[in-house]
Amino acid sequence: MYDRRRSHPKSTRKGMNVVKEKIKAYRFPIILLSSIVVGSIIGIIFGEQATLIKPLGDIFINLLFMVVVPLVFFTISSAIASMDSMKRLGKIMGSMMTVFILTGIIASFFMLAATVIFQPGSGVDIPLIEPEEVEEISLADQLVETFTVPDFVDLFSRSNMLALIIFSVLIGVATGLTGEQGKPFAKFLTSGSEVFMKIIQLVMYYAPIGLGAYFAALIGEFGTALIGDYAKAIIIYYPVSILYFAIGFTCYAFIAGGKKGITRFWKNILAPAATALGTGSSVAAIPANLQATKQMGVPKDIRETVIPLGATIHMDGSCLSAMLKIAFVFGVFNMDFTGFDTFLTAIGVSLLSGIVMSGIPGGGFIGELMIVTLYGLPIEALPIISAIGVVVDPPATMVNSTGDAVSSMLVTRQVEGRQWMETSVD
Repeated sequence: MYDRRRSHPKSTRKGMNVVKEKIKAYRFPIILLSSIVVGSIIGIIFGEQATLIKPLGDIFINLLFMVVVPLVFFTISSAIASMDSMKRLGKIMGSMMTVFILTGIIASFFMLAATVIFQPGSGVDIPLIEPEEVEEISLADQLVETFTVPDFVDLFSRSNMLALIIFSVLIGVATGLTGEQGKPFAKFLTSGSEVFMKIIQLVMYYAPIGLGAYFAALIGEFGTALIGDYAKAIIIYYPVSILYFAIGFTCYAFIAGGKKGITRFWKNILAPAATALGTGSSVAAIPANLQATKQMGVPKDIRETVIPLGATIHMDGSCLSAMLKIAFVFGVFNMDFTGFDTFLTAIGVSLLSGIVMSGIPGGGFIGELMIVTLYGLPIEALPIISAIGVVVDPPATMVNSTGDAVSSMLVTRQVEGRQWMETSVD
């Protein structure tokens, strides 16, 4: 019998398989983008009548808001509770958090400069409806209300997200310090994290319908003026993220290990970068990242602490995209995006939105919920910035994941000293 497979050389079949794998990796973002396009077309054709399907979008938004609080709690607390040892771990953790925060701030500044120059959301005017009475509150009271809540049950509100994050960190630390008796609770936290990540994945199956309906209603109500501005925001993100990856990470590698650090980083980082770009998942890139950092000479305990935890709470690419989303939505809703206080707040929100993002495809929705919640934006802001998140997700995930690798080098530099590359052992 004639075998049709023999008519194709092995190289051709291999090339076809590679193409199929790439299409499969990007399938969900393509579906989301297609749903947004279809929804926008429906909005253009039917105009304000398209708002009739807005409840389908509201269901999706409400599902995300419903799961965000337990997801943030279990993700952060389980990551911290899963760590072993104490003295060296404390030094590693302190260095790691310092590096994560500093690189996140630098990434936010990097995108802030680009948004100030190019103003991605300018030209679209949707005025916000201001409340009749604005309650005045002192700075001290505002800080208290931001970082703490008066009652435990108040932690279960998305309005108190920062207090929830602090509580989650305390739970993780306390669980780790409890020792043997705390291990069953640590397993519970880890199990809860996996369960709620799976819930997010299940909710995301409905995302094409929800986002399509929301965009149909959005375009039908506000017209086509919003569409053109997305292109400008996307054009800003891609070159800025590539420049940050090339220039920023090269500088970090040099700080960590001089010229040899640069050589080791670029010699080993392409595999994790390709894995993260192809899968759209920081978690999926963990094995490649661990292997790469091993080849870079990062000690075992450091790389096995920084890489897994970084996949959840260290996201330079997400800080870049969060800053872009904030600047964009400020322009869309005709809000003033100028001044030191505004910029400082935007950097803080960018860091927070990066911290609560989980390392799964589509996890950027959680950060977008954070932006909408902390700024008190109208619910219409979420689908607007979600469209940006969908398009920039591949390069953002790549920057997120490779940023963990170079951060592990910086942590090693702090923990082991400047000569760590000469004495590094597995």
